[in-house]
Amino acid sequence: MRNDPGLVAILAYDGLCTFEFGIAVEIFGLPRPEFDFPWYRHRIVGLEAGPMRAMGGIQVLADAGLEALTEARTIVIPGWRDRAELPPVELLQALREAHGRGARLLSICSGVFVLAASGLLDDRSATTHWRYTEELAQRYPRIEVDPQVLYVDAGQLITSAGSAAGIDACLHLVARDFGSQVANRVAQRLVMAPQRSGGQAQFIPAPVARLARHDLSGLLDWARQRLEAPLAVSELAQRAAMSERTFLRRFRQATGLTPKAWLQHERMIRARALLEGGRQSIEWIAEQCGFRTVESFRSAFRSSVGLSPSAYRERFGSSQEAALLALDTAALGDA
Repeated sequence: MRNDPGLVAILAYDGLCTFEFGIAVEIFGLPRPEFDFPWYRHRIVGLEAGPMRAMGGIQVLADAGLEALTEARTIVIPGWRDRAELPPVELLQALREAHGRGARLLSICSGVFVLAASGLLDDRSATTHWRYTEELAQRYPRIEVDPQVLYVDAGQLITSAGSAAGIDACLHLVARDFGSQVANRVAQRLVMAPQRSGGQAQFIPAPVARLARHDLSGLLDWARQRLEAPLAVSELAQRAAMSERTFLRRFRQATGLTPKAWLQHERMIRARALLEGGRQSIEWIAEQCGFRTVESFRSAFRSSVGLSPSAYRERFGSSQEAALLALDTAALGDA
């Protein structure tokens, strides 16, 4: 039985951004009868009393007021109604208190301006819609604004880019709580790709491609089929029929990453899938993901995901795999 993921509080307010609000309700509030474990509980938490107007002429009624945030394990902040408007002091204080007791805060699009005003993003990385990144950086210079990622996971604080990137960020949180296989099933029900390629801290944030990828898509697919191999930049450049200098520039333009970072991200995707769905040893998985030693694999996996490979398998693998965890750990010394 998986752990109860707790209550998700979705903020609502007059002038609500309907699409971002709907994303959070769809992912965290929709019943999931396909799963035999506890799903998220959710409540709509209103900043104002009475019906709140949302874009499109929709009116929203809240389940509770800000006092309900004290019960939430996760708080979702949809796009804020006016970036120039400082959020109410009582909201900012409630968010600080929630963060202080360990709640996760996830903003979608311009919702990051609420987190920024609270001071919780000071000296941390964050992102927002590409139209607002410069404004965010200028108004809040202590925030390290990353304009190229779909979202940034800073532990308790997750910030996403433009509206649809909120889906990616919410699926990322599902993967953190339940593993990538469950997140993939939720994505399938949404009829969307479960993960867009790229890399950032933790294990899903993906950069926005600035240019069309038609000229490198074949190479990327070829590389994904050979992640167990070293795949040097010189080899990739030669296959793309470019000089190394041109290849590095085109690769970053297309993916937002260096080839090394992109390969690391893809190898972590493969590693998580193997740990969740297979019974192979940690050593074999390390080899299949292109690592020369199991020690370097453990180090890279822990840095990317925040867990050791064995701990990840124990948390997100099947019961059969969990039963083999002790054998893998004893044989390979994976702590």
